[in-house]
Amino acid sequence: MNKPKINGLYAITPDLNHTGDLLDKTRQVLAGGAQLIQYRNKSADDALRKEQAGLLLQLCRQYRVPLIINDHIELAAALDADGVHVGRADGSIGDARRRLGRNKIVGASCYNSLDLALRAEESGADYIAFGAFFPSQTKMDTVPVSTRLVEQVKKKITVPVVGIGGIRLANAITVIQSGCDAIAVCNDLFATGNIKAQAKQYARLFTAHHAI
Repeated sequence: MNKPKINGLYAITPDLNHTGDLLDKTRQVLAGGAQLIQYRNKSADDALRKEQAGLLLQLCRQYRVPLIINDHIELAAALDADGVHVGRADGSIGDARRRLGRNKIVGASCYNSLDLALRAEESGADYIAFGAFFPSQTKMDTVPVSTRLVEQVKKKITVPVVGIGGIRLANAITVIQSGCDAIAVCNDLFATGNIKAQAKQYARLFTAHHAI
């Protein structure tokens, strides 16, 4: 797979230790129009994480959608996943690039720091993520981000910006309009009654925004 464009709905998996449940829900997200999937499971052990990531990769390949592995550079390399997302404590962007090669996606959390974003782009990140825009149920130790920061960042960097943190259908358009190329969503996708329909509504937000 050639390195894809980073835009649209970026779905992040929740901590689900039932692999069948994880695959079923992710399939619905993909059918609804997610453009990227990030595998993130903070509660799994190494064996379960490897099993789940491998099966998710097969599923994502069916839909021709990239699978990004959260944190675990070695796991991404071992599975030949489409990329990795690193935070402040997960290894450097340079390490990820050297391990995965230039054709894989390397994304970086930049929290609410313009300086981190500038350094991430300089280090070779393919996208940078800012958040949390809103209170998050997935991650408790977040820092607040304003849409004004995105507007500043877009004037200084060229790589895509991903908005993350507490994003729901009711507030997502604000994040998109601030200049974010993609929005990362977990709970408001995977914890809904009709996941495919929810994903479609997110996808429509981008279609409507680009039509303006």
